Amino acid sequence: MNLAEIIYASPAKDDEIAIFSNSDRITYGELREKTARIAGSLRNSGLKKGDHVSLVFPNFPDFIYSYFAVISLGGVVVPVNPIFKPYEMNYIFSHSDAKVIIYSKLFEATVKEAAPDNALIVDDLILTQWAENGEKISPVSVKKDTLAVIMYTSGTTGKPKGAMLSHGNLMANSESVIEGLHLTKEDVMLTVLPLFHSFGAMVGMISPLRAGGKVVLLPRFMPDAVIKAIRDFGVTIFPAVPSMFAVLNRVKDVSRQDLPSLKYCISGGAPMPLEVMEEFERKFGVPIYEGDGPTECSPVTAVNPIGGKRKPASIGLPVKFVEMEIADENGKFLPPEDIGEIVVKGPNVFLGYYKDPEATKEAFFGEWFRTGDIGKKDKDGYFYILDRKKDMIIVDGMNVYPREIEELLYRIEGVSEAAVVGVKNKLHGEIPVAFIALKESAELSPSQIREFLRDKLAAYKIPRKYVFLPTLPKTPTGKISKMELREKAKELIAS
Repeated sequence: MNLAEIIYASPAKDDEIAIFSNSDRITYGELREKTARIAGSLRNSGLKKGDHVSLVFPNFPDFIYSYFAVISLGGVVVPVNPIFKPYEMNYIFSHSDAKVIIYSKLFEATVKEAAPDNALIVDDLILTQWAENGEKISPVSVKKDTLAVIMYTSGTTGKPKGAMLSHGNLMANSESVIEGLHLTKEDVMLTVLPLFHSFGAMVGMISPLRAGGKVVLLPRFMPDAVIKAIRDFGVTIFPAVPSMFAVLNRVKDVSRQDLPSLKYCISGGAPMPLEVMEEFERKFGVPIYEGDGPTECSPVTAVNPIGGKRKPASIGLPVKFVEMEIADENGKFLPPEDIGEIVVKGPNVFLGYYKDPEATKEAFFGEWFRTGDIGKKDKDGYFYILDRKKDMIIVDGMNVYPREIEELLYRIEGVSEAAVVGVKNKLHGEIPVAFIALKESAELSPSQIREFLRDKLAAYKIPRKYVFLPTLPKTPTGKISKMELREKAKELIAS
C-alpha cells in the first residue's frame, strides 16, 4: 500500500475535522481533495515516480498536503528544517538530489539562495492554486520497499546523513504507534514537535491521521500557546521532548482543572529526567509515558505501556513488530542488567543512508540496527538508555554516563535544566563539564553542587567545571544541544 492511502482509507468521514491550525478547521474531505489536486499538479509539472522533493515549512497544513501529495505519486519527500541557514539547506537540497522544492514564503530568501539552479521551486501561493485547481489523482501503486522519505539526521561530526525510509517502514511503524498509544478517531493530538523530524511526523501526523483522529498544529513551542491549545481544542495526547515539560513546569497558575481533556503525555527524543517527570505529574495530574526510537527506525521502537506498568527512567517495552536486544561490541547479545548497545530489528528499520554504503554497513550487526544508545534491559524486558554512545565520557579509562550525573543535578533545589558533556584532557583523557540553568531567583555555587554530588558519585564522575547559563541551547526539535555545549566547553577550557 502507498503510504498516502492512509488519509483516504482513514476511518474518518469527509465532514470530520482532520487538522486544527490557528483559526482553520480542515476536514478530512478537504485534506483528501487538496492532497489529490496537488499531486495532480506535481505530475503535470513533470514530477515522476522516484523523484525527490524537499519541503521547507514549519508546522503548517501545507506541509501535510505536500507530504502526502508527493508520496501519492511515488515521489520521495525530503523534509528540511526551515530555520537552517542557506549553507545547511543547500547541502540537503544538493545531497538529496531534490528536483522540486516546495516552501513557505516566510523562508523565501533562504530557499532562493540555497536552491540548486536546476530545481523547480514552488512557493505556498502556487501551492494554494494547485490545491484549488489541480487535476485530482489517486495514489500510485508501490512496493513496500519503495523509498518514501529521506530524513536527514544531525551527526555529531561531519555532515548530516540521509536515512532512507520506505513505504513499508512507515506503514509498519504507524501500525505499531496506533496500537502502542491506543489511538482512536476520538483522539486529538497536539503537534508542536516539528513535522520535518521523524518523531513529529510519525506520532504527530501519520499515526493520528491513519487512526482518523484530529491533529492540532502549532508552528513553534511557546508554553502559554501549548496550554491554550490543549484547553481550546480538547487535546487528549501531547507528545513532546523533556525540555518542553521542564518549561511547562514553570508556567504559573495552571493545574489539572485547566486541562480536563488531556489523557496522557508522551516523552521521547532525549532521556527524561525523573525530577522533571515527577514535577509535571504533580502539577498537572497527567501521566508521562516515556518512549524512544531513532530516525532510522521510523522512529518508534519502545514505549511504556499506556495504562499499564510504567518504570521510572525506562523507555518501556518494544512496540508491535519490533525486536530489541542489548549487544556487546561484537554483536553478541547480553543477559538482563548487562550494559551494552541497544540493537533493533523489524519492518520499521530503514533501507540505509542515502549515497553512503559505508555508513550503512557500519550501522548494522547483520540484520540488527545499531542505535548508538548505551543501555540495558531488566528481567521484565523493559529497556533503559544510560546514554548515547557518542555522549559517554571516558575518564582515566573508566566510563562515565552523563545521564547519571544529570539525574542528580535535577534533584538539586533551584536547578531548571542540566547537561553534562565531556572535554578532552591531557591528564585524564576526558573530564566532565556541567552546564546548568537555574530557576528564577535561585542561587547556587559550584561548591554547593560539588558538595551535593560528593557522597553520591565516585570522584572521577564529578564534573570538574560548572557553567551557569540563563537557558541551555536547544536543537530545532527542542532537545538540549550537547553539540553546542561541547563547543562552549572547549572554548572555556581553552581560555
